[in-house]
Amino acid sequence: MLNVVACIDGSRAAPAVCDYAAWAGRHMEAPLLLLHVLDQERYPAEPDLAGSIGLGSREHLLDELAELDRKRAKLALEHGHHLLDEAEQRVKQAGITDVTKRQRHDELTESLLALESKTRLLVMGLHGESSSDRDIHIGSQLETVIRSVHRPILLVPDEYAEPKSAMLAFDGSATAFKGVELLAGSPVLRGMPLHLVMVGPDTSDRWEQLKKAGSMLAGLESEITLAIRAGDVEPALHQYQEDQDIDILVMGAYGHSRIRQFLVGSTTTTMLKTAQKPLVILR
Repeated sequence: MLNVVACIDGSRAAPAVCDYAAWAGRHMEAPLLLLHVLDQERYPAEPDLAGSIGLGSREHLLDELAELDRKRAKLALEHGHHLLDEAEQRVKQAGITDVTKRQRHDELTESLLALESKTRLLVMGLHGESSSDRDIHIGSQLETVIRSVHRPILLVPDEYAEPKSAMLAFDGSATAFKGVELLAGSPVLRGMPLHLVMVGPDTSDRWEQLKKAGSMLAGLESEITLAIRAGDVEPALHQYQEDQDIDILVMGAYGHSRIRQFLVGSTTTTMLKTAQKPLVILR
C-alpha cells in the first residue's frame, strides 16, 4: 500500500507536519511513513578534507577537524532519531496505528525520489529549519522537490487546523483536468465543500469547462461551487480564499497558463512565504 510520507526536521513546522500527515492518513486510510533526511552536504558521513594541503606540522589540526565533523554527524543522527520518535508518538496519539520511521543520510530530493514509487502523498512544512520569527523564509529545497517529485505535495504552515473546505485553482488546461481526475480518485477531500475557481474572462466556454470539471468530482459527494474571477492570478485566488474562508488551496503544477506563472515564476516565493493555510500541489 502507498504511504503518506511526512518530512520531519527540526523546524517549528514539524508538529504541524505530523498533524496534517495524520489527518491525511486517516482520510486516505493509508499508512504513514515518517522520514528524516540528514543532509549529506552539511553532515557528511565521512569528512572529505583531501583538498586541505600545505598544513605541514599542523597536520594534527586536519585530523581534529575531521573528528569534529564526525562527531557533528553522529550527534545530528541521534537528534534525528529523537525527532522521529517524538513524531511517531504524536501521530499515534492522533489515531495512526500503521506508522514507519526512516532516516536517510542523503540529499532531500534524492531521498524523496527513492521513495516515490511507495508514496501516495508527500507532506512538508512551508518553512525550513533555519527560519526565524524575524525572517520566515521558504525551505531552500522546496522548489526543487516540487519540480522533481511526481506525487501530490501537501505544504503546511507552522500551526495545524483541521481542514473543513478546499478550493481548486483551475485553468481549463489538460493538466488542470488531470488534477481534477486525481482529486476525484482520492478520498482525502470526500464530503468536504469544494470550490473550483478560474481566473480570467467570464465566458461561456470557461463555464462549460468548469461544469465539466465539477461533474467529474460528483463521486466525492461534496458540495461543489463553481466561480470565475477577474484579475491577476495570485491576488484573485487569495482574495477568493479569504472571502470564502477556505482552508486548503489545491493547484496543479506546471500547466501552460497564468497559474503556471503563479506556481513557478517570481510569484512563487511571495505566495508560499505569505501562505497561512495548507497548499496542495498536484503532480
